[in-house]
Amino acid sequence: MSEERELLRDTVAALVDKHAAPEAVRAAMESERGYDEQLWQLLCEQVGAAALVVPEDLGGAGGELADAAVVLEELAKALVPTPLLGTTLAELALLAAGAHEPLEGLAEGASIGAVVFDPEFVVNGDIADVVIAADGENLTRWNTFTAQAKTTMDLTRRLSAVTPGETSPLGADPGLADTAALLVAAEQVGAASRALDLTVAYTKDRVQFGRPIGSFQALKHRMADLYVRVSATRAVVNDAIAEPSPAAAALARFMASETLSTVTAEAIQLHGGIAITWEHDIQLYFKRAHGSAQLLGPPREHLRRLEAQIF
Repeated sequence: MSEERELLRDTVAALVDKHAAPEAVRAAMESERGYDEQLWQLLCEQVGAAALVVPEDLGGAGGELADAAVVLEELAKALVPTPLLGTTLAELALLAAGAHEPLEGLAEGASIGAVVFDPEFVVNGDIADVVIAADGENLTRWNTFTAQAKTTMDLTRRLSAVTPGETSPLGADPGLADTAALLVAAEQVGAASRALDLTVAYTKDRVQFGRPIGSFQALKHRMADLYVRVSATRAVVNDAIAEPSPAAAALARFMASETLSTVTAEAIQLHGGIAITWEHDIQLYFKRAHGSAQLLGPPREHLRRLEAQIF
């Protein structure tokens, strides 16, 4: 990873540490818009988070998909709700179609973007200013629309049902669903990494039979296996983002979904009864695992897509 990207990661991590403690995340997910507007402004002003994939000559930072993935991974470690995923995907759709007019507001963070893959489950659809539908063949801008927020298990991920009104064609779909899969996979790696860190820390503090439970060999082996799994998944996701393809996206998404589900299931067991209480944060990671696994299609669908690409 380049020094610039490491600096980007460190800057986002510092903002999250300062402004997105667990109490702040819970307040944000329960707020009217579903995210911390002040933190979003800081991310846009100090990091240029919303401008990363927009070329410099169009008012952006001139970065790459990997830059956006780094930011999303860091935010996901703390389950920070932001409109970054939908906004980034909307920008990529507009760039692919050569429709540059809405980009300035999106890059500044003043406008919120959303991309529709399934109209029943649109990330941040009810707070979006720019909505674009991608059906695998064509991109369509929904100039007017109605949206209804949905009740979801994962309260850190805002989803809505969106119905189009007036629409206008934009152009060919460049494979935006694969890009979305890669960015969600990066989020899943971040969440898995932090869930494992929280579990390791808990097993060092929780004492039974006169010693920390993390000192028992059986638990050491389980956590070591989880560490290897997270590391391997991160490598696959990073490679897929560096060299995107339908097969790479399907593999990254499948592995990331399975890894996050496995890590959070183990985290629930290793935390014991406290894990399923509302007061403890590990239940939020468990819900994120199951919610994100179904977003953009369940793991089995991505596995079938991968098989179709290979065989």
